[in-house]
Amino acid sequence: MRHCINCCIQLSPDDTHAQQVNCRGGPHHSRQECPACKGENTIVFRVDGKQMNLLAVLEVRAEGNESWGGFLRFKKGKRCSLVFGLVIMTLVLASYILSGVHQELISSPFHYGAFPSNPGSTDGENLSDTKEPHHPPSVNNISYVKDYPSIKLIINSITARIEFTTRQLPDREDLKKQELHMFSVIPGKFLPSCKSPCWYEAFAGRNTTDPYRTNSYALYSKRFRSTFDTLRKAFWGHLSHAHGKHFRLRCLPHFYIIGQPKCGTTDLYDRLRLHPEVKFSAIKEPHWWTRKRFGIVRLRDGLRDRYPVEDYLDLFDLAAHQIHQALQASSAKEQSKMNRILIGEASASTMWDNNAWTLFYDNSSDGEPPFLTQDFIHAFQPDAKLIVMLRDPVERLYSDYLYFASSNKSADDFHEKVTEALQLFENCMLDYSLRACVYNNTLNNAMPVRLQVGLYAVYLLDWLTVFDKEQFLILRLGPLTEKQEALLTKSPASNARRPEDRNLGPMWPVTQRILQDFYGPFNARLAQVLADEAFLWKKT
Repeated sequence: MRHCINCCIQLSPDDTHAQQVNCRGGPHHSRQECPACKGENTIVFRVDGKQMNLLAVLEVRAEGNESWGGFLRFKKGKRCSLVFGLVIMTLVLASYILSGVHQELISSPFHYGAFPSNPGSTDGENLSDTKEPHHPPSVNNISYVKDYPSIKLIINSITARIEFTTRQLPDREDLKKQELHMFSVIPGKFLPSCKSPCWYEAFAGRNTTDPYRTNSYALYSKRFRSTFDTLRKAFWGHLSHAHGKHFRLRCLPHFYIIGQPKCGTTDLYDRLRLHPEVKFSAIKEPHWWTRKRFGIVRLRDGLRDRYPVEDYLDLFDLAAHQIHQALQASSAKEQSKMNRILIGEASASTMWDNNAWTLFYDNSSDGEPPFLTQDFIHAFQPDAKLIVMLRDPVERLYSDYLYFASSNKSADDFHEKVTEALQLFENCMLDYSLRACVYNNTLNNAMPVRLQVGLYAVYLLDWLTVFDKEQFLILRLGPLTEKQEALLTKSPASNARRPEDRNLGPMWPVTQRILQDFYGPFNARLAQVLADEAFLWKKT
């Protein structure tokens, strides 16, 4: 049984008591007795996860049928000793209470209560999961509040070293030396009659040849095998024949949804797929540019064989078949209809994940990567369109933690991991530049939470060194209530928080404050670059 910390009434299952007895801290406080405590002046606090009555600890009560008369029969010396001991005990307990639990009883920036819900603070890709249950305060939350000044010093140290510098761009020949095979497969020019970048490529296989027999996506993942069965059935009916050879149409995406994870990219992907002229890769997130072309599935699991660019191009075959059909159509009307097809790709790692560079590229730039993902995309597709979805980086990080953490998830655990991540980031910033730390493979693998993914300004500025601002569509996951979301779609949102995680509640207010302090300078730079103060993520 739990009781209100202010007026000791029993709480209902949703932790509210407005319909029973008004809380003493409220503006309309009622003096009626608390039905749960029978009028006793009780204050509940927590020690080691257990609830205790503060005044009961400080009071000395008779047990059983004993009365205070027994106390009076003690000898005077014993009575004095006992009274003295009780006074000392009371002072020690009171000192402990006032230094710790008192934080719960006063109004402060970190006062625990019903966490102010932000309609825009949705869970990752889930646009409708906006309600957060009320949870009792933890004793750890009290100690975290007291630790805030020391953590603030770490953040100040990081902030003092933030410098947004312009990176040095590699030339095309340097890029070509790094990816000779890629440059031999993807041509420099594409078919002018297609909106998506497409070209015809000779196919040397026979009619009995499995065109996807060596595709790494099909070999290494069972869940993709049915996808490739569909591709096999359609393949042979969409070849072109000329001069005794078979030709297949190859295509790259016209647009990329490049980030960020837990910002609604899956919902955007699901909605765009409904448009008849938009066709995505056979796999929603190939992660080819950032991971698979280096042979990375999970970096901590080591490297596999690198996925060649042909494996990536295979994923766009269904869209290529439709475009090929239009190119072969006899009527101009049919050609025009099918040539409007736009191919998309939605790997949410594209914007930020360059962790593999230290394994493949020479480190000749003081810890900064000499090549980034966008350099290679731009080399082939200088006119590519780029979509970025962003949300409050503080809420994004907590959503990311709840989605990817495997066990022992709690507000306490999240707070401790955030503190550890900040310390690691500060240690890096003491010796290296901001860019070197953001793209530091060793640091990022050591991070207990993906703190760096929310540094949107760093990534966007680096993308803007190679692509024009007009090529970007940057969307901010805005405030949507469940009712508003229900009006937009009748289907459940994708990639939502697991059911078992929905009862974990919000992060501690002090953790939120720490992350707001950390992300503040980066948000300010982002808002400046985009000329939009909404990207300051200030709650209204």
